Amino acid sequence: MKQRSLGEWLAYLEQLHPSAIDMGLERSQNVLARLALGKLAPRVVTVTGTNGKGSTCAFVAAMLRAQGLKVGVYSSPHLLRYNERVLIDGQEASDERLCEAFAAVEAARGDISLTYFEMGTLAAFWLFYQSKLDAVVLEVGLGGRLDTVNVVDADLALVTSIGVDHVDYLGDTRELVAFEKAGIFRAGKPALCGDLDPPQPLLDKAHELAAPLFLRGRDFDLESTGDSWHWRGKTAEGGRVALRDLPLLDLPMENATLALQAYLLMGLPWDAGQLRQALLDTRITGRLDRREVRWQGKRVELLLDVGHNPHAAAYLARRLAARPVKGRRLAVFGLLADKDLPGVVEPLQALVDDWAVAPLDTPRSRPAAELADALTNLGAAVKSYASVDAALEGQCAQATADDQVLLFGSFFCVAQALEWLARQAPEG
Repeated sequence: MKQRSLGEWLAYLEQLHPSAIDMGLERSQNVLARLALGKLAPRVVTVTGTNGKGSTCAFVAAMLRAQGLKVGVYSSPHLLRYNERVLIDGQEASDERLCEAFAAVEAARGDISLTYFEMGTLAAFWLFYQSKLDAVVLEVGLGGRLDTVNVVDADLALVTSIGVDHVDYLGDTRELVAFEKAGIFRAGKPALCGDLDPPQPLLDKAHELAAPLFLRGRDFDLESTGDSWHWRGKTAEGGRVALRDLPLLDLPMENATLALQAYLLMGLPWDAGQLRQALLDTRITGRLDRREVRWQGKRVELLLDVGHNPHAAAYLARRLAARPVKGRRLAVFGLLADKDLPGVVEPLQALVDDWAVAPLDTPRSRPAAELADALTNLGAAVKSYASVDAALEGQCAQATADDQVLLFGSFFCVAQALEWLARQAPEG
């Protein structure tokens, strides 16, 4: 029988289960038991949160790899290639290896129906186990308690932030969201929270499980000094550790703060110079991602960010305010229909001089007319375009060397921008 290509496997997974999202662990637990993998690695870290999961995972992995450890990272969604979701020792899993993993899960599942995400998560677990890693860092896809990643018992469980998003699945209050996210905690295992105001259900869950709880603001935190920042944390035994004069980072330093506390609890060598460099070298495509393009003979600065909910927009606004541009900020903006439009645009409205809105290449997109109406009602200058490509070209055409083009609002939006950038031929 002809072996499936990766594209064929992904198309097959999309039609394998009657719904794209079907929360619950029983199906995945049964298939995982059939795979009989055992523990994925000597160190397993799970990371959930409303925002900041990706950068926190990247920071943790970078510090572990700086110690010479072989690390696997699982994250979602991807921007351009499915392979981005599964990193082994810093490299994307190959098509061939992913196909092997899907085949292994397919053989094990029998008549158990799995969603696209469940199949992909179990395939990543299979690959990590086969790769004989020293550590794995797993990003929760949605919530925590009922997310497929939660079929694995982690040695450390991290919660980055708690906000209201995905209300149909997680609830419409921070308390309900916190209950879902605290579902990744394990009895007696350290639980970390980077939110400065953790709702009571998260605290209650840690107490119920006798999980040592490390809270930002109490046990670990950062202090910004303008041109650098300081970190303080707490060992498992209660001792105090500090790192001073850390370099400013493009990615959120709040997430680096959480990652440093997680690393401290692993009992690995603590080399301040290595840790500084690992944090400084950490990059994530599409998150405060600065690019440059030559457009019609001029240099244009782009800033790409996948922020798509009020919490992420507020953070982006703070970072933009801290780094003003000489000229104007010209936005390119697209959003999914189920996102909080006023909550996303209002924090950024005063920081953007001109808006270009466009539909995203998905049936879930919010129409450009709705985006334009919302911005017009806020008094913003806005133009509508038929596509993200056209909106980008429109903003680049009017940009000067002192301006910045800010593209944000969705993973779909950033993915389309990256594809557009890849098509731009370098100018001599």
